[in-house]
Amino acid sequence: MPELSPTGSPKPLVPFLAPAPLAPFFNNTTPKLSGNCSLNFTAVDDLMTTTAVDCFASFAPFLANVICCPQLQATLTILIGQSSKQTGSLALDPTVANFCLSDIQQLLLSQGASDNLHSICSVHLSNVTEGSCPVSSVDAFESVIDSSKLLEACRKVDPVNECCSRTCQNAINEASQKISFKDGGLTSYTSSPKVDSCRNVVLRWLSSRLDPSSAKQMLRQISNCNVNEVCPLSFPDTSKVAKECSGTVKNGTSCCKSMDSYVSHLQKQSFITNLQALGCGKVLGEKLQKMNVSMNVYSSCQITLKDFSLQVGSQESGCLLPSMPSDASFDPSSGISFTCDLNDNIAAPWPSSLQASSSSCNKSAAVNIPERPAATSAQNGVNHNRLELSLLISLGTLLAAILLQV
Repeated sequence: MPELSPTGSPKPLVPFLAPAPLAPFFNNTTPKLSGNCSLNFTAVDDLMTTTAVDCFASFAPFLANVICCPQLQATLTILIGQSSKQTGSLALDPTVANFCLSDIQQLLLSQGASDNLHSICSVHLSNVTEGSCPVSSVDAFESVIDSSKLLEACRKVDPVNECCSRTCQNAINEASQKISFKDGGLTSYTSSPKVDSCRNVVLRWLSSRLDPSSAKQMLRQISNCNVNEVCPLSFPDTSKVAKECSGTVKNGTSCCKSMDSYVSHLQKQSFITNLQALGCGKVLGEKLQKMNVSMNVYSSCQITLKDFSLQVGSQESGCLLPSMPSDASFDPSSGISFTCDLNDNIAAPWPSSLQASSSSCNKSAAVNIPERPAATSAQNGVNHNRLELSLLISLGTLLAAILLQV
C-alpha cells in the first residue's frame, strides 16, 4: 500500500482487477485532516497501512467480523496508548474525539479502506473516550494497579492456550474491576458498561507499554478468543427445510434440494473461521432438530464446514479463515490476498447429546479433523505440511462472485 504522511500526497494505488487488465484506478486524494486531533499517527504508520488493507474497500463487510473490525479496534486502542506517552491520558476528550475518528477514517480511506468503517464496525465515541470509567490518566491508573503484574501477564500472549487459560484476559478483567471502584461506587458486575469502559482504558495502558507490533498481537489474540466463540451468521426461517427433512424422509433428493437452497443464503454473508463454522453448524443443526429433523442432513446432503462461509471464484468454493488472527495483504502483482484453511472439506458435524461443548477449548473433541497428507513443492523441494493456503483473490474476482449471488 502507498505510504502516507498527514501532509503529503499518497503514491498511486493501483488495484489489479481480474480476469483481464483494466484501466488502473489511481487513488490520489490527500486526506482532509481536522488539525484538532493530537494522536500520533506517525508512530503507527505500519499499523494504519495494515488496517487499510484489512478493511480494503468492498472487502470490508465480508472480512468485518474476523479481520477488519478486530484490526480497526486494535488500531484505535494502540493509537491512544502510544499517544499517552506524550499526553499522559488514556482517553480522548469528548470534544476532540469526533475530530480524531474523522481523521482516522480519512487516513484509512486515502489508503484504500472502505468509506463506511464506522458503520461496519460500530465505532462510537466510547471506543476512544473514557466512557463511564473513573480513571483515564496514566498516573491515576498506575497508582491503583499493580502494573508490573498486569504487564507480565499480557506481554507475551500464548496464541494456543490463552483462550482456555485466559491468563492475560483474567489480568485485564481484574484490573478493569479494580479501577472501576476508584470513585467509591458500588461493585460493578464484569460486563457492566462501567467495567467495559475501564477495560478499554486497561487495554490502552498495555498498548502504551508495548511496541505497536507487539500490542497488535496481544490485542488481536485476546479478541480472537471472543470471535471464535460466536457464530456471526444470520439464520433465515428453517420451516421449508423442516417440511422436507423432518420425520421419516421419503424423498432424499427433495430434502437435500431444500437444504442446499437454505445453505446458499448463508453463503452470501461473510467469511468466517473454521471454529466459527463448527459453531454455525451446531446452531443450524439444533434449530433443525427442534423442528423434528432427526436425520443427519449434513452427511446425507454432503454439507461441509466450508459451506457456511462466503463462496468465491468460478467454482464457488468456500473459504474458511484460520482460527488464529490473520491479516489480508496487498501485492501489486496479485492484488488482495488472505489465508484460507485447507482443512475445511470435512463434513459439518451433526449435533448430538454426546457431543462435547462447542467451546474453543473443546473443538478438537467436537469433531475429528483428519490430517492432510504433506505435499512437496516441485520447484523448491520444501515439505508443506501446513493446513493453510494463501488464497489470492483479486478485487474483481470477489466482486464478480458476490454479484452473481445477489
